[in-house]
Amino acid sequence: MSVGKVFLSVFFAALLISTVIFGPKFYRVYQMIHLYDEGKIADNFINMDAIFDTVPIQAAPKPYKFEEGSFDLPETFSLDGKEQNLKEALDYFETDGLIVLHGNKKIYEQYWHGNSKDSKHISWSVAKSFLSAMIGIAVNDGLIDIKEPITKYLPEFIGTGYEGVRVKDILQMSSGVRFNEDYGDFNSDINRFGRAISMGTSMKEFALTLTNEKMPGTYNHYVSIDTQMLAMLLQEVTQTSVTNYLQEKIWNPLGMESDAYYLIDNTGMEVALGGLNATLRDYAKFGLLYLQRGNWEGEQIVPTKWVDDSHYPDGPHLQPGENPYSSSSWGYGYQWWVPGFPDTDFTAAGVYNQYIYIDPLTNVVIAKTSSNHKFTSERDYSKAAHVAIFRTIAKSVAQQ
Repeated sequence: MSVGKVFLSVFFAALLISTVIFGPKFYRVYQMIHLYDEGKIADNFINMDAIFDTVPIQAAPKPYKFEEGSFDLPETFSLDGKEQNLKEALDYFETDGLIVLHGNKKIYEQYWHGNSKDSKHISWSVAKSFLSAMIGIAVNDGLIDIKEPITKYLPEFIGTGYEGVRVKDILQMSSGVRFNEDYGDFNSDINRFGRAISMGTSMKEFALTLTNEKMPGTYNHYVSIDTQMLAMLLQEVTQTSVTNYLQEKIWNPLGMESDAYYLIDNTGMEVALGGLNATLRDYAKFGLLYLQRGNWEGEQIVPTKWVDDSHYPDGPHLQPGENPYSSSSWGYGYQWWVPGFPDTDFTAAGVYNQYIYIDPLTNVVIAKTSSNHKFTSERDYSKAAHVAIFRTIAKSVAQQ
């Protein structure tokens, strides 16, 4: 055989091996880059398991069904002193699903863009609030002291940006870790994280590379990897997976009626910072749990004090409004947002306009999924608009 033929044989063999080994990774990176394209985003958000590796969560053995009621959405809402059409706004923000609860009664439910009551829609950072509940349960069981540094439990992070950082400061997105969370910036840390995970880097490996830029507990800055650190902490102290803990402590007790799943990295670790995929009805059940201050049909699932503390900004850097000690205009608690003015309502929130909104004064929960490809360019506007929409709906419910 000639030298040229040998070279070609070796070349094509190497190419074949590379395709087998790296092909799926490059495909995931490609899918990640195009995940939010206007023509694909809605379908992608209810089919994440076709792109990424997952781990299942089983429907509860005894599913809970909401009582049924009826409610007509108000025609308008006010934003910046101007009346706007509410249904047109839902369309503009590419709403995929909307549920309104009044107490334990489901009074409105509607779906768009190929979604249905059975669709498993990605929650993005709404998942952070689920993890907070699990941390609260573990704290109540004496497994975690949030005043202790996380490196007490995860000593491998000594020498990284998380060395000496209290668990509480991580819960409140005040770790001081340097991180750019701008989804609109291709080179941001959060997008770099997505590409790294797609190529097979574990979340732990990525977290170990981060550094600190501010004194922990003094500045509120959103760092999604903070939540993943909490997931690693939970896994360590419970000696079980996040999926198993969610199944046992929340999914089964609340009677979640549908299967769900987490996205996972190459080690099998759940993407707890934003990889939970579930139905809108089950997201709404979690909101009802928090409306009821952690109690579900007489059983205290999440400690009452934990629920209350979760939406109480207890430091200057956590207050809503223009704040020199925060990079956000919303207040923050334990992985829950407080829009403020007034600060009686609170919300779980995820990019591209995913929400579980809770208003204790009107006894209203609103769960919303979306595939708003305009989110990255209109982040502040869409957040303000959604709070205005939710508050208008809640007020209208209370008046009926």
